[in-house]
Amino acid sequence: MSIGLIGKKVGMTRIFNEAGEAIAVTVIDVSDNVFLQKKTSEKDGYSAVQIGFDDQKESRLSRAEAGHLKANGASPKRKILEFRVENDEQLPEIAHPGLDLFDEGQWVDIIGSSKGKGFQGAMRRHNFSGQPQTHGHMMHRRTGAIAAGTTPGRVWKGQAMPGHQGNERITVQNLKIVQKRPADNVILVSGAVPGAKGGYVVIRPAKKKEGPVRDLKTGAAAPAAEATEG
Repeated sequence: MSIGLIGKKVGMTRIFNEAGEAIAVTVIDVSDNVFLQKKTSEKDGYSAVQIGFDDQKESRLSRAEAGHLKANGASPKRKILEFRVENDEQLPEIAHPGLDLFDEGQWVDIIGSSKGKGFQGAMRRHNFSGQPQTHGHMMHRRTGAIAAGTTPGRVWKGQAMPGHQGNERITVQNLKIVQKRPADNVILVSGAVPGAKGGYVVIRPAKKKEGPVRDLKTGAAAPAAEATEG
């Protein structure tokens, strides 16, 4: 894995490229990232960097968490995440990660938690079409039969049923960084990312190679850049 950033989803908006086309973008705040610890293969058995994001009250941390942050000279953080690298030579030298880790036009993957929908029926959760709405029918929005009465005589594992929907870890791949705004410490990413406003997301270099796409700045077709290793 390459080194990425933790961010907070500010919301969605749109910008216009040189061709006058409107581009839907998600604004992600990455202003509060800080390197907490570097882990080496000699001391820890693997190479990684630990990043903290978003200040909070020290009283909300356990003693172990507060002690770890103080030992590394950092203020109390809400989110702590590790990014592994292949070897110790790839560990960064800078103290505060930020917008410099990514370039405009670079492809990234965004990881976040989807919006929670609570308990939902099968029609909304699995897009079932429902049963007849005619007079006398008593199972309009229910699932109907879910198993055979004889062999195998049980409900198959994985059967689509009503239940909890949303609030799941989702990775959206191959989104493009349209703009970086250093004055605001935000990144503008093409398209939508998982979660509600104020939700935490992880931004990492894309793992997959993408085909030719439209240049979001000029509107012209252009080959995509390969994912860079941080």
